[in-house]
Amino acid sequence: MKVTMVIPSYWGRKKEKKRKPSDTIYDHPTPLNEEGTLGRLLESLSVLTNREFRVVVLAVSTAKDIQDEVEQKVTNIVKENSTALDVLIFSYSHLSKIHRFLTKKKKADLIPLLQLEGYSKVRNLCTFIPLMMDSETAVLIDDDEIFEDPSFMDKAVEFIGKEKHGDRVLAVAGYYINPDDDFFLNREISPWMTYWNKIDCMNRAFKEVIAKGPRLKVTPFAFGGNLVIHRDLFTRIPFDPSVPRGEDIDFLINARMFGHKVYLDNQLAIKHAAPPKISPLWERVREDIFRFVFERAKLEGQKGYPGLHPLQASDLDPYPGEFLRDDLEDKIYRSNQMLAIDYIGKGDTKGAAECMRNIYMANTHAIPSENPYYELLRLQADWEQLMDFFSSEEIAEEAVVFSGLKP
Repeated sequence: MKVTMVIPSYWGRKKEKKRKPSDTIYDHPTPLNEEGTLGRLLESLSVLTNREFRVVVLAVSTAKDIQDEVEQKVTNIVKENSTALDVLIFSYSHLSKIHRFLTKKKKADLIPLLQLEGYSKVRNLCTFIPLMMDSETAVLIDDDEIFEDPSFMDKAVEFIGKEKHGDRVLAVAGYYINPDDDFFLNREISPWMTYWNKIDCMNRAFKEVIAKGPRLKVTPFAFGGNLVIHRDLFTRIPFDPSVPRGEDIDFLINARMFGHKVYLDNQLAIKHAAPPKISPLWERVREDIFRFVFERAKLEGQKGYPGLHPLQASDLDPYPGEFLRDDLEDKIYRSNQMLAIDYIGKGDTKGAAECMRNIYMANTHAIPSENPYYELLRLQADWEQLMDFFSSEEIAEEAVVFSGLKP
């Protein structure tokens, strides 16, 4: 089985530079004048006993004007730390060549599907590249993680593509071990979270799915930084660029709608040691609002098309299902009022105002202008066309050479 591990690495402006409104928002992009966590991850590859796979690092920038610097920065880090395995780079210079290749092949209409901007589009490249490299399996890893289990890759591919209870396993999610060596979220619970009980909800889901047997079970959640996807699934189901964050669980929802289960392996763990998030709390809450409003609309917009499988919020309980019900607006209203009071208590009137704006945006800007379910069907058809085109071994080999991505 040919396997490609793909690692997106997110980079932003130098630490002393302010983020611009046009910059893409990621949780914790590394400032260009810092080393970040990528080198640490690459060094940890040496613990793996199974090295029968390729590694590709995606260099992702928060802003167009620093793309060249980001590509060079990541290239240097890879050169300095690629001792265990040969590691390839894919960034903006390679992507532009892929775009030119599509234009040359009269497929320019498919170019918008391949972009290095936003979590979902980056994840789509994490599956497009393994296809281009003729791999059966894509292993998605984030650069703020550390390999500690020598058998990680053996476990990652153990079930993929095989039969389980009459179903073929095409997606296996692992989970994160925190720096305190636990997988539960041990963050402080603040009063404003009374109505936005996301941490408690996630921990209940972890207790049901991760902490209990059997080892492999159908899961309502997934982690994009520890996810194994078979070619037969990633060539059919895309990550949806319309969701601002939580693209991993949204991918799970898309897969379920098309009749594919996602499993969690409670032995497939990786250490997650992420830097602090740099965006303000009200902004992260806003992105979650947009995400949950969008996904609930996707569920509500379902129609009984042949071959598709209706999905209910209860099928995704406890997380994210509890945030996809009719009381979502009430959760948003009450929690943002309480968070605004917290901001006022700290003398942060701007933060308080943004919390109140969250309530407004939940009932206006966050509501999709089109039925997300119909949009998913159109996206899926376009994605399938793109992947079918590159499924030709001749086309894929030509594209690899053309892009400069040497296997």
